[in-house]
Amino acid sequence: MEDPELEKIKQKKLAEMLQRQQESIAQSQVQVLDLNSANFDGVTSQGLVLVDFWAEWCGPCKMMHPIFDRMAKKYRHIKFARVNVDQNQDISMKFGVQAIPTFIMFKDGKQVERMMGAVGEPGIHMVAKKYQT
Repeated sequence: MEDPELEKIKQKKLAEMLQRQQESIAQSQVQVLDLNSANFDGVTSQGLVLVDFWAEWCGPCKMMHPIFDRMAKKYRHIKFARVNVDQNQDISMKFGVQAIPTFIMFKDGKQVERMMGAVGEPGIHMVAKKYQT
């Protein structure tokens, strides 16, 4: 004979497990976009987009990559993207990027925030929280 109360608890636990699993899958699907001349305006024109201007040879840029990836998973209301300045000099010049890494926050296509240097998790966190909806 099954206890109805026990059955309710089992169902609730199963639902919680499934929810955590779905959240985990969704988290792993978050990706940082690679931007270039062809897709930059389209991606940055809608909503919040935080763009990391970086280069392969830049040590601080490489140090920021895993932090930037982590923040992309944490702040899902923001699109996170990267621009390789060596491959996309036109975009870098358009926004006056003279030091890397440089992080620019766009809101509906307009630049609203800029940070230069390896700002670490606290820097990204500060900007993301500021533009939280």
